[in-house]
Amino acid sequence: MKYDFKSIEKKWQDKWSEQELYKAPEKPGAKKFYALTMFPYPSAHGLHVGHPESFTAVDIVVRKRMMEGWDVLNPMGWDAFGLPAENYAIKTGVHPRETTWKSIDNFRRQIKMLGFSYDWSREVNTAEPAYYRWTQWLFLFFYKRGLAYKRKAPVNWCDTCRTVLANEQAEGGTCERCKNPVVQKNLEQWFLKVTDYADRLLDDLEKVDWPDKIKAMQTNWIGRSEGSEVVFDLADRDGNRQDNGILVFTTRADTLPSGTFVILAPGHELVEAVTTPEQLDEVKAYQEKTRRATDIERMAEGREKTGAFTGAYCLNPINGELMPVWIADFVLEHYGTGAVFADAHDERDFEFAKKFGIPLKTNISPADGSDDADIRELKVCFTDKGILRDSGEFDGLTTDEAKVKVTEKLEQMGKGKLVTKYHLRDWLISRQRYWGAPIPILYCDRCGTVPVPEEELPVLLPDDVDFRPTGESPLAASESFQGARCPECQGEARRESDTMDTFVDSSWYFLRYCSPHFGEAPFDSELVASWSPVDLYVGGAEHAVLHLLYSRFFTKALFDAGLIGFDEPFTKLRNQGLILGEDGEKMSKSRGNVVNPDEVVEEFGADTLRMYLMFMGDFEQSKPWSTSSMVGIRRFLDRFDQEVHGVVHEERDEVSDDLNRLLHKTIKKVSEDIESFKFNTAISAMMILLNEWQKLGGGDKDFAAACVKLMSPFAPHLAEELWELLGYEESIFRSEWPKWDEGAIKDVNVEVVVQVNGKVRGHLAVAAGLPKEELEKLALDLEKIKSEVSGREIIKVIVVPDKIVNIAVK
Repeated sequence: MKYDFKSIEKKWQDKWSEQELYKAPEKPGAKKFYALTMFPYPSAHGLHVGHPESFTAVDIVVRKRMMEGWDVLNPMGWDAFGLPAENYAIKTGVHPRETTWKSIDNFRRQIKMLGFSYDWSREVNTAEPAYYRWTQWLFLFFYKRGLAYKRKAPVNWCDTCRTVLANEQAEGGTCERCKNPVVQKNLEQWFLKVTDYADRLLDDLEKVDWPDKIKAMQTNWIGRSEGSEVVFDLADRDGNRQDNGILVFTTRADTLPSGTFVILAPGHELVEAVTTPEQLDEVKAYQEKTRRATDIERMAEGREKTGAFTGAYCLNPINGELMPVWIADFVLEHYGTGAVFADAHDERDFEFAKKFGIPLKTNISPADGSDDADIRELKVCFTDKGILRDSGEFDGLTTDEAKVKVTEKLEQMGKGKLVTKYHLRDWLISRQRYWGAPIPILYCDRCGTVPVPEEELPVLLPDDVDFRPTGESPLAASESFQGARCPECQGEARRESDTMDTFVDSSWYFLRYCSPHFGEAPFDSELVASWSPVDLYVGGAEHAVLHLLYSRFFTKALFDAGLIGFDEPFTKLRNQGLILGEDGEKMSKSRGNVVNPDEVVEEFGADTLRMYLMFMGDFEQSKPWSTSSMVGIRRFLDRFDQEVHGVVHEERDEVSDDLNRLLHKTIKKVSEDIESFKFNTAISAMMILLNEWQKLGGGDKDFAAACVKLMSPFAPHLAEELWELLGYEESIFRSEWPKWDEGAIKDVNVEVVVQVNGKVRGHLAVAAGLPKEELEKLALDLEKIKSEVSGREIIKVIVVPDKIVNIAVK
């Protein structure tokens, strides 16, 4: 008979809630484990089956830790501010709070139906005033420490959504929400000075147990480059020097002798000053076109090169040669100095020069002395390191040597120096929208920019707003919001109408979970010290740069202020792969391939869904959903249920030595696989154990109890039911995780492969641990081996006990 998953799952979810089984102590003992899943944005669509993948993985580890005697903190909350709810309000007139709260209720219901071990008493909601009060407090913390400032800056602007977008929200030059074109626009914006922490954010990646690909993405995003700043004096067409120059940053000072032109970013401050009247119209038209492209689009690999000649010239400081000055969009205003010198040893420069007919020359040849005719004739672009030639006093130097010598020469001339540059930019946090935490700043005609006093927090979102986009935040037109007084002079003041990027909310939420109801500060420092940092953090790799980088920035700033005692928030990080639709494509409503967990749980049960999500494949790899494969998992659980019932209701033989040995092997395998996130192979091991159990028969209460314990993190509802059936009164998660016996794991008999010159020629069934000498003798006594080596000289016999005998013959 199939077990009744509906009644069993509701029964145990109710009991867990009544018993407060998963409620963490206020302060942990000596063994603490803080596990965290990246909290979700509560969309109106509810969960799809991809969401519970990370939830289930963390839950498995958490339940094992509980059974190992750890005090566990495993909280859940909501990243509740954001543009989708506001866009829905614009479309329907329904307030974002109403839709968001309704979505949260649905998400909570769906998560609870899957039986996760969350401590719901610590639930947080970033859109609640009790939470964003402290988000605002943290903004003021940065402001007072000189880490928050306002300036005019070019931003990605969506004219439809009427808001600023991060680069990642504007890939391909379109808004990720409305799919309409994005343009560049100069606006007064608030920034956090994340660049002050660039070196520590890079160097401290060595401290954490994170996937290499995530570390690489953060390393590239920070983009620390050791290079040279070089001054290229402006000149007229006859080569006469002018008063000012162009400052260029380069990591390839060794190629300076082959530099033939300079490229400025279209928005570089010198463009207007250097452009000649004849070229002005072309340059302005190109600048306008560039403003409609995002940084990501401009830097896209393989994109056709575009540009415009300014009519200006400068001088190569190494050889005095005249170089034309161009503008091109692949040079970014905010990277390096916004200017580069161009030569034949860079792919982008090479393509650009070929397209616009700009002369090129080379000065690097391969270090191995191979033929460089194609390089000299500009048939190929040679970008590797090599040996300098046609470079005057630098001929014969390696590229690394030349970088130093060329820069030293420039320093002597007063035209260059060694510097360190970063790709990382300060974090733009201003958003011209309603549904976010208001920035707690006032503007007074008499006193200027004034922070809102801490005792006046939170600055509440008003309700008298028109959500329709106007180009500025709806808060600007709210009478109740703007009716403010300057705390310094008591005169009239206006509030900052921008709200904060939602990444600000999520950059510190892990701290709030340690004391979610604390009313005197963002967190209780003593409780944070007892629980933090987070021991295990699991979520999508799409947050590799922004969320994770900003959380690290927050942590380091708070550490420097002495408010916390650690400077990395997440000790161990793991990323889940995407769950694809049955068609192998990413799940989306437009494709019609979204799988609703409500429907899966209704048909198969929560435990089956949990088990299947973990059995689909490698945790970190993408894998397609298959409803038919769910059936196999459900049958496995049914068979497991029947075997445990058999132990209770039937007379069974004692556990055989072979089955006992396999049990201990499985305990070891499952225990280790959970720690290494190899959940699929852990489930495979339990399936093998069940198959042997059914084949060999037998099984007593202790054997069944051990099997149920192994199953419990994966299928907790069924495990609790069977644990109760076995006669135990307290929850299985209050019992002890099973231990394996190394002695019991050792096989009594093993099969040894016998090879001749590396080719398999026979097998030996022998007692485990047989000495090498006896193994060699038994192998040579095999009739097939005797025939194989007859008349040949045995050079050597290699014996690996319990595994292989290899006989080398001439």
